[in-house]
Amino acid sequence: MKLAGRMCRSTRSIVGTRIRLLAYFWIFLGSFWSMEVAAQEASDSALCDRAARLAAMEMGVPENVMLAITRTETGRKSDGRLSPWPWTVNMEGKGIWFDTRQKARAYAELRFEQGARSFDIGCFQINHRWHGEHFTSIAAMFDPIENARYAAGFLSRLHLETGDWSKAAAAYHSRTPEYATKYETRFNRILAGLSVGGAGEQQAPLSPANPLPSTSAENHFPFLVKGNSHTAPGSLVPLRQASTRPFIQRGG
Repeated sequence: MKLAGRMCRSTRSIVGTRIRLLAYFWIFLGSFWSMEVAAQEASDSALCDRAARLAAMEMGVPENVMLAITRTETGRKSDGRLSPWPWTVNMEGKGIWFDTRQKARAYAELRFEQGARSFDIGCFQINHRWHGEHFTSIAAMFDPIENARYAAGFLSRLHLETGDWSKAAAAYHSRTPEYATKYETRFNRILAGLSVGGAGEQQAPLSPANPLPSTSAENHFPFLVKGNSHTAPGSLVPLRQASTRPFIQRGG
């Protein structure tokens, strides 16, 4: 009987050890998965900044203007820093961050098939209704580089009109003064937190006394040539929706 008791306790001990080891394994696996997800999110977030820098160089838009615009449009807090997100859709006033490009694209294409037309896509929230004709497809609008190039071209035209990058950013959002002013305030606040090389360091805010440099580059967008009658409206967002852009929510 004593031997049987010792064997029973030994068996329970072995089972308990295995359960603990299994629990440790799942904890480790969960931690590893969390790190993988975090790494993927960091990689996807960086897509907007890389596209912003490329488009800025190609179109002659100050780099910090592009970095500030993408954060103003799609920025979300991550480790205390405001980072842009490429898989973002603002569907007729309802903004959503999606985990992947595939989910964002599937959602936008489904809503398009259902009749939706006015929705914003990607790093720079290009509005499909007003600017979709300049892309080959909804999928192309999600491409960070194509999205950024179009935004940079549009900002270049607005800068030619306003003579000021801050005012160009305001017009990028809306021609209605009330909405443009609110956007400009947020844009300038984000811009002030950017350094020449990226996010994080403080720099003097944009003002007439401290203007950003004006540069020029070859125009790769024929519709932006002066005198071309085929031009887009003054904002990437329809005026009637400019006051209803909510905080973007997380998509599945």
